[in-house]
Parts: sequence; C-alpha cells; structure tokens
Amino acid sequence: MATDRLSAFDVILPTGIPHKGRVLTQFSRYWFEQTGDLVPNHLVSVDLPVIESAISQAGGTVSQSLLQDLEGRTMLVKKAQALPVECVARGYISGSLWKEYKTYFAHGGKVILHDVPLPVGLRESDRLPEPIFTPASKAYSGHDENVSFAAIAETVGEDAAFKLKNLTLNLYQFASNFALDRRIIIADTKFEFGLLDGELILIDEVLTPDSSRFWDQDLYVPGKPQASFDKQFVRDYLETLDWDKTAPGPTLPDDVVAKTSAKYLEAFRRITGTEL
Repeated sequence: MATDRLSAFDVILPTGIPHKGRVLTQFSRYWFEQTGDLVPNHLVSVDLPVIESAISQAGGTVSQSLLQDLEGRTMLVKKAQALPVECVARGYISGSLWKEYKTYFAHGGKVILHDVPLPVGLRESDRLPEPIFTPASKAYSGHDENVSFAAIAETVGEDAAFKLKNLTLNLYQFASNFALDRRIIIADTKFEFGLLDGELILIDEVLTPDSSRFWDQDLYVPGKPQASFDKQFVRDYLETLDWDKTAPGPTLPDDVVAKTSAKYLEAFRRITGTEL
C-alpha cells in the first residue's frame, strides 16, 4: 500500500502529502498497462473487490476501515524474487550524474562516466546524446551505491545484466517519448526487476514522480535546475531550514504541502489524460 508519507534526505517527515499514495499507485498501474508489451510485470489488479477477495482467501480479516485505507492506493501483485539492482536510465544530466560530471570535467580532458564517454562542456540539465544506463546496488538501509556494469554482471550474471540494461533503456525510451507528447520530460528514472518462474519481470512502482525526475517541458531551460513534478519542491524548502537532516524531520507548512500535492496531481493528469 502506498501511503501519503513523504521522505526527504532519508528521513520520513511528520507531514503527509494529500493524494500522494493514490498518485503513485495509479501511475504505476497506468505504466504497467502501457509497457506490458515490452516486458511482463507483477501487477494483478488494483480493483478493490479483487484485492478484498485475495485478502479473504488468504485468511485475512476485511473490515470497512481497512478497505477505505486500501482503496486506490493498493496493488495486488505476483510474488517475485527481487534482484538486488537499481536499474537507472538517464536521458538528461542532473542530480548525482551532474555532480560526478562536474568533478571529472574540472580536471580537463575526456569525461567517462558509467563506462560511457560524455561530451565536454555539458550544462546542468542538458539532454544527453543518448540515454545511458547507470545501475546501482540495492541498499535495504542507507543509500543505494552507483556501481559499474561489470559489478552488476558479477551479481546477477552477464546475460541477465545485459537483459536488464536493454530492458531499462527500452522502457525509458518508450516512456520518455510518450511523456514528451504530453509536455513532460522524464529526465531519469529507476526500475526494479524480479524473477518469476525464471523470467525477468518488472516490479515495484514504475515511472512515478518518486522514482523519476519529471520536468515541465514548457519551462525547460538547460543550464540550471528545472521545474519538477516531484518532492524536489519539499527538498528545496528543507534546504532553507536550520535542520541537520536527521530524524525527527520538521513539519511542513500548509502552502508547501498544497503545492507539492498539486504537482503530483498535475503530472498524473498530463500523462494519463485523466483526473485522479
């Protein structure tokens, strides 16, 4: 179940963001349906009667309050063996990739990041010549750590590593083109995959504002950070506070909560063409 809780700097904040859990769930449902021809996934249903029936068949107690909590923010999925890999695709230079690039570029010469040579003189938020695969190890506590393709191949096997890379880039390219038609840039995103009966399938959430950088194409100007449809608005606010980024996190003011919720809802409306 996706809640309205929000984390920043690895701290769960005491203030929730209205509609966030529903947006994440319905976004994932939408993208699982759109990408089903590219790769199978773990989604069974988001329909409440189907979920209620599954709970009952498993011996669980279904109360009215439970159903109210689950409605719109819960997916019934197939159980898969999750692979310990964050599969990240980047089409624009931002975030940690921009920080890495600046560090290497400062020394002059060629810039090779994640086994990919990048042009000299890129600006923050520039579009890359082509999307790149930048995997990370899956950390169950603390931060995920960027790793090489060779490290991923050592973890899951070379054949599986190549499949993960190709699936990640194909999914990103499809979603990026799809979103551009709706005036949203997907700067980067991460996917998670699992094994079900020996087959690679797409799992977890997919192409949501929590797992992706969504930028407003109408406001896109490279050379600086971009207007985004995610919790970056909250991060920017928190950076103005005298807070050491450890728990407990600060309470968010009403205007920051309202604007963040509106950003999630606007991204959903633009991409899916429907209201939540």
